[in-house]
Amino acid sequence: MKRKKQKKIWVLVIVILVIALIIGGGVILYTHLHSINHNEIAYIDSMVEKQQQLEADFDLEGFTIDEAQVILNPYGNSPLTALIAFDTEEEVEVKVTIPGKDEWTTYTHTFQKGTKHRLPIYGLYADTVNHVKIEYEEDGNLVSKVIDIQTEALPDEMIIPEDVYANKEKLGNELYFYTPSSSGYTCAYDVNGDVRWYFTNYAVWKIDRLENGHLLVSSERLVNSPYYMTGLYEMDLLGKIYTEYSLEGGYHHDYYEMPNGNLLVSSDDFNNEDGTVEDYIVELDRETGEEVKHFDLKNILPMEEGKSENWSSYDWFHNNSVWYDEATNSITLSGRHQDAVVNIDYETGELNWIIGDSTNWSEEYQKYFFTPVGDDFEWQWSQHAAMITPEGYVFILDNGNNKSKIKDEYVPAEDSYTRGVMYKIDTDNMTIEQVWEYGKERGSEFYSPYISDVDYLEENHYIVHSGGIVFVDGKNSNQPAGFSENAELLSDTVELIDDEVVFELKLPTNNYRVEKMSLYIDQDEFSTEKAKRLGSLGKTDVTRTEVGSILSSQKIDDEYEKHNVTFEKEIDRLVVKGQFKRENEVEVVLYQNLRSNVYQVRVSKKPYTALCVDIFTEEETENGIEVTKYINAEGLSGKYSIYLRIDGVLYDTDQYVEF
Repeated sequence: MKRKKQKKIWVLVIVILVIALIIGGGVILYTHLHSINHNEIAYIDSMVEKQQQLEADFDLEGFTIDEAQVILNPYGNSPLTALIAFDTEEEVEVKVTIPGKDEWTTYTHTFQKGTKHRLPIYGLYADTVNHVKIEYEEDGNLVSKVIDIQTEALPDEMIIPEDVYANKEKLGNELYFYTPSSSGYTCAYDVNGDVRWYFTNYAVWKIDRLENGHLLVSSERLVNSPYYMTGLYEMDLLGKIYTEYSLEGGYHHDYYEMPNGNLLVSSDDFNNEDGTVEDYIVELDRETGEEVKHFDLKNILPMEEGKSENWSSYDWFHNNSVWYDEATNSITLSGRHQDAVVNIDYETGELNWIIGDSTNWSEEYQKYFFTPVGDDFEWQWSQHAAMITPEGYVFILDNGNNKSKIKDEYVPAEDSYTRGVMYKIDTDNMTIEQVWEYGKERGSEFYSPYISDVDYLEENHYIVHSGGIVFVDGKNSNQPAGFSENAELLSDTVELIDDEVVFELKLPTNNYRVEKMSLYIDQDEFSTEKAKRLGSLGKTDVTRTEVGSILSSQKIDDEYEKHNVTFEKEIDRLVVKGQFKRENEVEVVLYQNLRSNVYQVRVSKKPYTALCVDIFTEEETENGIEVTKYINAEGLSGKYSIYLRIDGVLYDTDQYVEF
C-alpha cells in the first residue's frame, strides 16, 4: 500500500511537470515567435565598445623606425593626436619632439626604456604637416628620424580666440583646457592661442587630471535634460577610455578626487519626494564604481531660505562645485541659488559654516555665518568653483549677480562685475576677511552672470576665468546664453602672478571651466588595457505590470508615427523619443511571456523630476515638444516586444529590444 501511494505521488509530480513544460514551452515559443515577427531596433555602440573594435584592428607589431607605423587619431575622437609604433633590438629611451612656432609651444617627452615603442603623440597643429622628431641611442649611435604627420583642418564649429596676450618670459609651455557651455569643443589652446588638442565627443563640465595622469570628463549621454550626464570617462589625451563610471543620479558640474582615490561627484536623486535637483553628492568607490557615501543637502540646509533671484523649488541650491579639504576633513560646496558657500563635516554631514550674506536666513542659521572684518570687504553672489587653498583660504569665483538679497536694491548688470575673491576665515571667532580679489577693476566688461572658474596654481599664481559674459544689443545681460536671440557671447580668461596679468585669452563664446595643464606627464605610456565599465544607471521604475495576451487590445496601424517616435538600444538602456503635446498620455509597454511592463512617459522638458514647472511656448503648446524616456537594462533580460499606448490606444511598433 505504501509503495502504491508513493507511485501515485510520483505520477502526479510527473504530470504536473509535463503540464508546466507544455505551458512554459508554449509561452517561450509564443514569445519567441512574437519577437521574430518584429524587427530589432537600432543598436548604438558605446564609446567603450567602439574603442574595443578599434584596438582589435590596430597593427602595431614588426615595424622599424625607418618604416614606423603611424595611426592618426587612433580612437577617432582626438584629431590632433597620433600613435607611432616601431621596435628596436636594444632597450632604449625614446625622445619625441613636437615642434611649435616657438619654444613655448614646442613639446618634448622621453618615454621609458623598452624594445617595443608605442608612442602617443599629442599637440599636433591642425591642417598642417607636423614634423615629429624621434631620437634615441642604439649601439652607441644617435638615431634621429623625422616623421611627417598630416592633419585635417579644424571643424567649422571650433572657437578661435579673438585676442591673446602672453608675457612668455613668465610662462611655461602648458596648455589651457576649456570645456564648452554654449558652443564649440572641449579643447586646449597654447600660449599663442592655437588649438593643440580637442575632443570630438560631447564632454561638458569639469576637465582635470587625476593623480594617475588620466583626464576625467563627462560622458556624452544625457540621463536627464538639460545637462545631467550618465557619468564620467577616465581617459587619456589620445581619447582612450580606461574606465566609464555610471551613476544612478547622473553627473553635473564638478567632481573631486579624494586622497584615497575615491571620487566625490555632484549628482542628483531623481527619486526624491521633493522632485529637486543639484542638491545631492555621492562618493564613488574608484575600484567598483559603487556608491559608498552620499550627502543629501535637503537634510542639512533649509530649502526656503536665503533665496537668490534664480531660486526655485525645483533647483533651490544649485550646487556647482565640490571640494574636499583633508586638513579639516570637510567638504565645501557652492549653492548658487542661495548665494552660499557651505562647508559640511565629511564624517557626519553636519553643517560647519556658511559664507555669504545672511539676509533672509532664519535666526536658527545665523550662527553658521561669519562676521566681516578688515577693509574693502564684499560678499560673493551666485558664485562658482569654491575651493580651499593650501594656506587655508577660501577661493571663490564671485559672479556678482545683483549683489543683494533685496530686490529693490539689485545692482543692474551694466553696473556689476565678476571677480575672483579669496577669504581668510576664523572658525573659532566666526570672522571673515577679504585678502585678495581680481576683476572688480575690470567693471562690467568682465561680468559673467553664470558659469566661470578660478584656479590656484601656486601661491600668488592664479587663474580667473569669466566664462559667461553675455551682451544683448550691446548691453550686459543678467541672463545666461540662450535667453536672447541676438546675444553676443564672450569668455575672458586671465592668469596672474603676483597680481600681474601674464596671460589673457578671449573667446567669442561661453566656456564653463578652464584648467592649465601640461601636455605630457612623467607616466605617459600607451596601453591597450581593456576599458572597465563601473557603476550603474539603476533600475527604471515600472509604473505598473499587466498580465495576459496583448494581441487582442493592440492597434496595428501606424497612427503613432505622426509623433516621430524613435527607439535606440544602448549598452545599458533603451532610449525612446517622440514629439508629444502636454495633454498627451503616453506609455511605453515592454511585452514578454504574457506579461507587460508599463512605463509612464511624462510630457515634460525635464521628465525625470516630477515637480519641475514647465513653461511651454505658444509653438510648443501647439506642436508639442520632444520627450525622451530612458528605460535602463538593470532588472530586464531577454527579448521584449515594444508597444506604445497614446491616449489610451495601444500601438504595435513592430519592433523589439533585447537586454
